[in-house]
Amino acid sequence: QVVLVESGGETVQTGASLKLSCTYSWKTFMPFAMAWFRQVPGKEREFVTAMLWRNHTTFSSSLVSGRFFISSDDAKYAIYLQMNDLNSDDTGVYFCAATEGFGNVMAASQYKYWGQGTQVTVSS
Repeated sequence: QVVLVESGGETVQTGASLKLSCTYSWKTFMPFAMAWFRQVPGKEREFVTAMLWRNHTTFSSSLVSGRFFISSDDAKYAIYLQMNDLNSDDTGVYFCAATEGFGNVMAASQYKYWGQGTQVTVSS
């Protein structure tokens, strides 16, 4: 069983920074990649950033490149999303996801395991 739990979402002002956490637990699962997605009501889940588990290569959406950064801490069984210079377009529910299959790590359909999400609201 794979369990992902996000935390750290809150309401912040434009220009602020925020760090989200995703703790994971599994027994025999070995991910190919882990990622962060976000979603606002009425829209599809949107790719934010991903990390290949084997070599920690990262990929980011052009919307967040240079502002958002994914990292991991194996000792704490966690991945993180550092978000800087936030703006109102970054508002949404942020989800942590994991996949064991090789494929397009920027596609939500690639991921089988998801957390429950954490709300980030950026106010001006």
